Amino acid sequence: AGPGSYTVGTMSERFDCFYCRDPLHGKKYVQKEGRHCCVKCFDKICANTCIECKKPIGADSKELHFKNRYWHDTCFRCFKCYTSLVNEPFMLRENNKVWCSNCTAAADAPRCKGCFKPIIAGDQNVEYKKMVWHKDCFTCSQCKQVIGSGSFFPKGDDFFCVSCHEHKFAKTCAKCKNPITSGGLTYQEQPWHSECFICSNCKRQLGGKRFTAVEDDFYCVDCYKECVAKKCAGCKNPITGFGRGTSVVNYEDESWHDYCFKCTKCARGLANKRFVCHNGKIYCAECPKRL
Repeated sequence: AGPGSYTVGTMSERFDCFYCRDPLHGKKYVQKEGRHCCVKCFDKICANTCIECKKPIGADSKELHFKNRYWHDTCFRCFKCYTSLVNEPFMLRENNKVWCSNCTAAADAPRCKGCFKPIIAGDQNVEYKKMVWHKDCFTCSQCKQVIGSGSFFPKGDDFFCVSCHEHKFAKTCAKCKNPITSGGLTYQEQPWHSECFICSNCKRQLGGKRFTAVEDDFYCVDCYKECVAKKCAGCKNPITGFGRGTSVVNYEDESWHDYCFKCTKCARGLANKRFVCHNGKIYCAECPKRL
């Protein structure tokens, strides 16, 4: 039997071919749309044309049809992989080509930016800014090692693993010489780890706090007063640059705050003025005359 639009059989009655009028008695015939015809006329006049090979689908051939399109059963194959699709799921795509489900899935799948092959369901992948890679294709632009789902740093069209980014782009700490990957601070145009920029005495971090630099060392306010600053010969307190009295008066081996450098007798301030030293004490120019 054909696909339902015609019937094939052997004539037992006395009918003639509708087209060539040859007798059909005892011969193979085809009945289509109420008309009886010989096999030769059917193949020439009535047979459907295979959409794949463009040849007639004769009465002796097996025919497959879908949405008013016809194929020889041997022509009903996947356009991409040539697998027979008889009794298999298929998809009719552009130009009336039939595809198997596997090739359809691969054609519609996103393409890996690394190998340009399709990423099909079940493949592990990495997505970034509407781009996608197979997990094993997402590699460091520098060392070529697989980044996969690990941390990375984008630079233009390149991607770097943490280690390569540190060596190639990160600033180097002025103290420990290791890369600064996050945070940090700058002092005198040099970068530092926060944990490296510390008081030389108490080791507390100085980021965001007041400090004093003495040659290559740094001191917090308390440690500078205690360990480094000179003591005022007048008030005996440290002479620092913090708060009141940033000017210093030096005389011989002693130092004073400018507001502490005053006459022992009349308490007149002597900073930037003439003074007299008598028995280890400081006087204005007038008071020694009154002693």
